[in-house]
Amino acid sequence: MLFTNLKRKSKKFLKLPSVITTLRWSWKILLLIFVMDTGYLIGIWPNWKIYAEGPVQQSNFIRNYITEHYKHKDWPPLRWKPTSFHNIPKHMIRALIVAEDARFYSHSGIDTDALQEVMEYNLSKKRFVYGGSTISQQTIKNIFLSPSRNPLRKWHEFVLTIGMERNLSKQRILHLYLNIAEFGRGIYGVNAAAKHYWGIPASRLSVRQAIELAASLPAPVKHNPGTRTKFFLKRVRKIGRYF
Repeated sequence: MLFTNLKRKSKKFLKLPSVITTLRWSWKILLLIFVMDTGYLIGIWPNWKIYAEGPVQQSNFIRNYITEHYKHKDWPPLRWKPTSFHNIPKHMIRALIVAEDARFYSHSGIDTDALQEVMEYNLSKKRFVYGGSTISQQTIKNIFLSPSRNPLRKWHEFVLTIGMERNLSKQRILHLYLNIAEFGRGIYGVNAAAKHYWGIPASRLSVRQAIELAASLPAPVKHNPGTRTKFFLKRVRKIGRYF
């Protein structure tokens, strides 16, 4: 019996060095990932002056669409024509904020209250979903990143969003987003959307039309003023209550 107990204890002591070795290697790997990711962020860190003023640049999503269009011949050609902030009606801006980011003017790029709500939802449903993205985060994702849903991409989005909020005004962020957001297959920006759906420039959008464009943002290819799905019409009614 004594021999058996000693044998068990010796096995535990033998396992301890292997656990320590594993932990050491784990920390080394994590440190390597951190260093490599920091290098990646430094490599892609934007010159914010380019985005703080002047013409709106093509987003990464727009460039991806141009590339994918060669593979999908049935897709419509790119429709994108940026417009100045002064040509975007105030009710379009209001509709966007109501639909996508009610606390846009009070947060610094990351809405912690929205993140908490998402986490509570995740726990209640016992599954992990992404959500709670602000207009600033969506702007960053569209301009610099990809639609990929993974923690590392989300981390890059967080870091770049904080950088953008420190270098760009809220007005400029809205201007960029409203000129690069997708409003249907190959339709980017409110100006292209207004011309496609109603044959008018963004400056002539009515309140109803602005609400409809804002309502399409969660899934613009499927739910938009052209498809008029049940989900889309429900969103239109919900946003319309604030007008």
